[in-house]
Amino acid sequence: MLIVDSVQYAKAGHPGMALGMAEVGYVLYRHVMRYNPRNPKWFNRDRFVLSAGHGCLLQYVCLHIAGFQSVQLQDLQRLCKLGSRTPGHPENVVTDGIEVTTGPLGQGVANAVGLALAEAHLAARFNKPDAILVDHRTYCIMGDGCAMEGISHEAASLAAYWKLNKLTLIYDDNHNTIDGPTTLAFSEDISTRFKALGWNTITVENIHSNMNSFKDALCSAFSENEKPTFIRVKTLIGKLSGKEGTSKAHHGTFDEDDVKKMRQKVNWSDRGPFHVLPMVYREMQIQADHGERLEEEWYSKLNYYQSKYPEESVEFKILLNGGLVPGWESSLTKWSASEPVDATRGYSEKCLNQLAKVLPGLIGGSADLATSNKAYLHDFKDFSQPNSPWGRNIRYGVREHSMAGISNGLALHGSGLIPFAATFLIFSDYMKNSIRLSALSKAGVIYIMTHDSIGLGEDGPTHQPVEQFAGLRAVPRLLVFRPADGNETAGAYKMAVANRDVPSLIALSRQKVVAHLEGTSASGVERGGYIVSDNSGNDLPEIMLIGTGSELCLCEGSAKMLRKEGRRVRVVSLVCWRLFDQQPKEYKEYVLPPRVSKRVSVEAGSPMGWREYVGGQGWVIGVEDFGASGAYLDTFKKFGFTEENVTRVTKSLLSD
Repeated sequence: MLIVDSVQYAKAGHPGMALGMAEVGYVLYRHVMRYNPRNPKWFNRDRFVLSAGHGCLLQYVCLHIAGFQSVQLQDLQRLCKLGSRTPGHPENVVTDGIEVTTGPLGQGVANAVGLALAEAHLAARFNKPDAILVDHRTYCIMGDGCAMEGISHEAASLAAYWKLNKLTLIYDDNHNTIDGPTTLAFSEDISTRFKALGWNTITVENIHSNMNSFKDALCSAFSENEKPTFIRVKTLIGKLSGKEGTSKAHHGTFDEDDVKKMRQKVNWSDRGPFHVLPMVYREMQIQADHGERLEEEWYSKLNYYQSKYPEESVEFKILLNGGLVPGWESSLTKWSASEPVDATRGYSEKCLNQLAKVLPGLIGGSADLATSNKAYLHDFKDFSQPNSPWGRNIRYGVREHSMAGISNGLALHGSGLIPFAATFLIFSDYMKNSIRLSALSKAGVIYIMTHDSIGLGEDGPTHQPVEQFAGLRAVPRLLVFRPADGNETAGAYKMAVANRDVPSLIALSRQKVVAHLEGTSASGVERGGYIVSDNSGNDLPEIMLIGTGSELCLCEGSAKMLRKEGRRVRVVSLVCWRLFDQQPKEYKEYVLPPRVSKRVSVEAGSPMGWREYVGGQGWVIGVEDFGASGAYLDTFKKFGFTEENVTRVTKSLLSD
């Protein structure tokens, strides 16, 4: 009735799934999950993910009756209202007790796999026979829509391969989606699919009449030592209502006559809206008290662990405190101009491996492109059960979308893990929704994206990113870096690691560039944009060349040619637009003086967005069509990315 009252009061929401899964929510929060509502962030709590995020009312009501301060009755009365703690889909940054932000269907399944992966990995690294510190389960509710989305299949495949036996996926099998019954577009046997993937599968036929059948299924899951468990629960969407069992129950309110009949069915007619029986609070308090005792016992174990295993304890506490050790930045290389040239993906490889030695939480992998992305921790093993679950390299296979979703789970586990996820920049399109959720949920994932332009050459336009920068830079909060050399790459990693509550994307070249382009610096990256060179002295420059990545050297080469002809030229690196935009107005105008209207930007990607920096009188050298297959120098020449063309455009602008 709290579900019904909330929807009626708000005149909005999704009651259908919440009503159909009420028994599941009750059993989990009352009898199964280990948590302490007085400390929602207790490390060894069980994790719960609602992949079918539209059913958030189920979780809000469960959090309320379980004693979480984050959801009071007045919060249920403010469902979907601006500024409320009960938004239309669960958000981890808004409501304590919500582990991850979900809504786009299937994402939560990948998040749950990431949470379970974090538990398995940390348990292998730190648990001792006489001191078990990491021992919790992950529960996830998914619906028919989640089952249809490809990301859930990718993630489930990995969960089985990784033998994440402490992961339980609960499938709300109500046979309805928004448009109507699932028979409109869906006929496969989901249990058989998960069994084929390698899951332990169980079906609960009659939860509405026998809640113990679901408890029995969970007990079976607990006894499974190798496989994750998939529990198919047959439910009635919109149970009790006149819309019961139909897609009409998915979202929206109920008419007053229907509400009256629902109240009669459960003997609730004489009670007002948002009434909760005191005995319900007392009943749920039993589980809360149990969780509080478990937390006290856990801290006793931690104290014992500290005394008996001091070395491991130090590392464990570093992770619990966020994973950053004092002075970690000093591990990053400072490159000189005399060092061998390499692609920025090569400089990235060195940065990543240097950081892995000092950051115990750095963990991640590539979508079957580790050798191309150069994203592999050479001193550490692959995560593999039972062989090396302590390994910090994750083999994702060709599963870009779930890689990003799993990385969000790793980041939001709250254990100081710093996940990285690597692939070609063009495949960021497969991952876009998960990347967006990284930003929305403040998950500090580091996305390593190589082959960042038409400069990758022979693979041609199917693999050459053009419009990706524009789309990624538009994602709120996401830090997009495009370093020009080794030192800017180190600077990008420094900022990516330091910013633990925002995701970062580092775009890297396949083609080689100098280790240190004169004038660049790691420290300059911190402000997003800075002056690389300028021969103007006390005067303003006549023109400014603004570049990123591998094209910054074209700007610098062109500037040298123009300076020989007596021109005053400034070269600016705009390595991260968002960081530059966040700088004080005085600094931005110092780097890009408003009085200098003649500007040229050079980037081998879409020109979209550059007009903001070059102004109405500037010139944008970009890529306005798809790329082409060919040697990278030939491709660059075809699209105008040569010192000669940059110089020609600049001279043309100067002559106007």
